[in-house]
Amino acid sequence: MSLRNAIVLIVALLAAALTARLGIWQLDRAAQKTALQQALESQRALPPLTLPELAREPGELPAQLHRLAAVQGRWLAAQTVYLENRQMNGRPGFYAVTPLQLDDGTAVLVQRGWLPRDLLDRTRIAAPPPPAGPVQVLGRIAPGPARLYEFEGAASGPIRQNLDVASFARETGLPLRPLALVQEDGATPPADGLLRQWPQPAFGVDKHHGYAFQWFALSALIIGLYVWFQLVRPSRVRARGA
Repeated sequence: MSLRNAIVLIVALLAAALTARLGIWQLDRAAQKTALQQALESQRALPPLTLPELAREPGELPAQLHRLAAVQGRWLAAQTVYLENRQMNGRPGFYAVTPLQLDDGTAVLVQRGWLPRDLLDRTRIAAPPPPAGPVQVLGRIAPGPARLYEFEGAASGPIRQNLDVASFARETGLPLRPLALVQEDGATPPADGLLRQWPQPAFGVDKHHGYAFQWFALSALIIGLYVWFQLVRPSRVRARGA
C-alpha cells in the first residue's frame, strides 16, 4: 500500500469512527431525555401533596418538583403580579401570579392562569380579581415562573418580565415557601376567565434520534465512498486495462 493510500485509509477510518461516536452520543442523550420524561410522568402520577408535606426549605423542593399539590387558603389579591410577554396558543399575554396565604400562615406563589394582552395598551389588564373567601387550589409544583430576558428597571411594579420567589418574599415581607404552584383546572374549572393550557416540557427525544440517524448515515457514507473510490473503482479500471 502506498503512503497516499495509507493516509486516505487512516483519514476515512477516523472520520467514520468519529461520526459513529457522535451518533452513539446522540442515542445516549435520547436515553437521558427519555429517563427525565419518565421521571416527570412518575412524579405527576403521584397523589397530590397536602399542606403539611409542602416544602418549607429550598433543599426539599427538588424531590417535589412536578408533583401535584392541593392546598387551601386566601388570595392576597393586592400582591398580584402580571408577567408579560407570555404566550398561550400563539397569542401574547400575561401570566397572572398571586400569593395564596395558606392556613398555617405561610404563603405560596400561584401562577393562576393566562390572559390576553390589550393590543392598544399593554398596561391595561382586563382580569377579574380572585375570589375573596377561602379557596382550594390544585397545582403542580415548580421552582418559580419561567424566566425571560429582562431589561433593567423591569423587576418592580404589577407588570413585570420575571418574578423570583426569594426576591418577591423580601420585597413584600411575605413568608413565601420556596416554590410556586402552576394552577390546574379542577373538576369544576374556576370562572375567572383565565386559561390554563400550560405548555408541556419539550424533551426533544425524537430530535436526538434524528441527529443519531444523520451521524450514522454519514459514517456509512464515508465507508461507502472509501470502498468505492479506493477498492471497487481501481479494481474495475485494472480489469478493463487487462
